[in-house]
Amino acid sequence: MDVPMQAHILELKYHHSGKEEILYPAVLQGSSQLVLVDCGYPGSLPLLETALKQAGFSLAELTGVLITHHDIDHVGALHALKQEYPRLQVYSSVTEAAYINGSKKSARLQQAEDLHRTLPEDQQANSLAFQEFLKSVEPVAVDFTFKGEEEPDFFSGAQIIHTPGHTPGHFSVYLPASQTLISGDALVYEDGELGIANPQYTLDLAMAVSSIKRLAGLEIAQLICYHGGMVQADIQQKLQELISQQIV
Repeated sequence: MDVPMQAHILELKYHHSGKEEILYPAVLQGSSQLVLVDCGYPGSLPLLETALKQAGFSLAELTGVLITHHDIDHVGALHALKQEYPRLQVYSSVTEAAYINGSKKSARLQQAEDLHRTLPEDQQANSLAFQEFLKSVEPVAVDFTFKGEEEPDFFSGAQIIHTPGHTPGHFSVYLPASQTLISGDALVYEDGELGIANPQYTLDLAMAVSSIKRLAGLEIAQLICYHGGMVQADIQQKLQELISQQIV
């Protein structure tokens, strides 16, 4: 008998130009599955191995990697993971799969290129460096895709929630048994408040707000934000406050 999936939160610490950034991937543990949700920047395998060991697992035990969307901090280490562990199954939405497998140009790269044309000369060098950074992500084939709202047979007790806006095919994962939401970048947690991840770079802000309203309809006891970590108190209140701000 399959048991409902449980979520475990990981912590990856990066240092960029003297600043620290922390990402919080999750691991979905089922009776026969151990699936990493998002995998960090390129070069993250040592960090992932350490974080998994702290959670009682290892990279070698993973059965798959689920990518909520194709931004570099979520998909950057995927190619290296597949090279090291080729049996890993890769999961994403249909829309995001085209970006992940390289058949479609990264929406984030296209956005950066479009923005570059509007920048003053003193900002263009950093802009070009960022574009090259985005181009460093190597394509990876996706094994299974989600078409929309669904409960995949191979994820016992997990629901895929379509939450576009940040990127076109972004999705979140909900575990009803524990009322756990893994939000990807649909939500961020900063200074005790929930927000929208980089609203100035969100590809469709109105759609992102609609996605948050959809998430607010769930019973959420714990929320795992990729940027910000675990939230367990006053989640519904924080969501309603965010919605009431009427960002768009």
